[in-house]
Amino acid sequence: MSYNIDAAEPMESPFTDMLDEFAQYLRFEKGASEQTIAAYCHNARQYLVFVHTSVGKETLSETCETDIVTFLRYLAELGLSERSRARYTSAIRQFYRFALAHGHCAHDPTELIASPAFEQHLPQVLSVEEIFALLESVPTSTPEGIRDRAVLEVLYGCGLRVSELCGLRSDDIAYESRIVRVRGKGSKERLVPIGQVALDWIERYRRDAYPLLRSPKYAATTLFLSNRGRQLNRMAVWLIVQNAAKTAQLGMHITPHTLRHCFATHLIEAGADLRAVQEMLGHADISTTQIYTHLDRLYLREVHRRFHPRW
Repeated sequence: MSYNIDAAEPMESPFTDMLDEFAQYLRFEKGASEQTIAAYCHNARQYLVFVHTSVGKETLSETCETDIVTFLRYLAELGLSERSRARYTSAIRQFYRFALAHGHCAHDPTELIASPAFEQHLPQVLSVEEIFALLESVPTSTPEGIRDRAVLEVLYGCGLRVSELCGLRSDDIAYESRIVRVRGKGSKERLVPIGQVALDWIERYRRDAYPLLRSPKYAATTLFLSNRGRQLNRMAVWLIVQNAAKTAQLGMHITPHTLRHCFATHLIEAGADLRAVQEMLGHADISTTQIYTHLDRLYLREVHRRFHPRW
C-alpha cells in the first residue's frame, strides 16, 4: 500500500472537506473537548485519505465495512496497539454517525464493526446542587439574560440535544399539557414532558425578552433568538453554557451536552424507568441509554463509600 499513515502532509481526498463540519458536530452537538475533537478529526482524516488513495473510493457512500476492516488491519501491520486502533474505530464510528445524520451518506458501515470493551467513556455529570448553581448563576436583568436562563432550563428540563433546542418553534410548546414537540435525528419527532419551572422561564422569555430580540430584518420562526434576532445557533448555546459555568465557578468543562447527560442521570438516580428515559432522549437503541445505568451504579457506590460505617 502506498499510503503513509505517518505522513506529515497527508494527501487530500474528495470528502475531507467534511471534517470542519464534523468538528462543529463534535463540539456543539456531542459536547466533546477540544482535545477529543482534534484527535477524532485527525483519525477520521487518516481513514478518509486511506480509503481514497489505497482503496479508490471517490464518495463516502461508496465506502463499506470492508474498507474499515482493511484500514484497521493496515494499522495493525504498522504496529499500532489494540488501544490505539480502538481510538481510530471510535473516531470512524462518530464520523459515520455524523455523516448519516447530516445527509452525507445513506448508510453507516460501522454498525457491523465490534466496539472494544474499553472504547466507552462515561460522560461527565454534575450533581443536582451543581446544576442548580449553574442555572441560578445567570443574571436575568436583560433580555439576553432571560433568554439564556430559559435556554439552560429547557436543556436540563427536557434533555434536548443542542440542535433540537435551536430548532424549537413557539408552537412546539403545549403549555397546558406540559409537552414539547422535538425534532430529533433523521427528522424524527418525539414528545417530551417539560416541568413547570422551565415553562415559567419560557413564558417570561416570550413576554419580556422575545419582543425585544426580534428583528424586522429576519423572519425567524424559531423560539430562541440571537442578540440580532436570528435563530439561535449551536455556537451561541455553547457560549451560554460556558459563561454560566464560569460564573458558577464549577471548575470543570461543561457543554450543552453535559446538561443532557445530567437530565438522564438524575432521572435514573431518582428511580425513573430506563425505557421512559430512552423515549425522552430519543435514543433508537436502549443500549445507548444504558450508559446512564453505569453512572447510577457509580453514584450508588460513592454514596455507600461516603456514608456506610464499614467501608
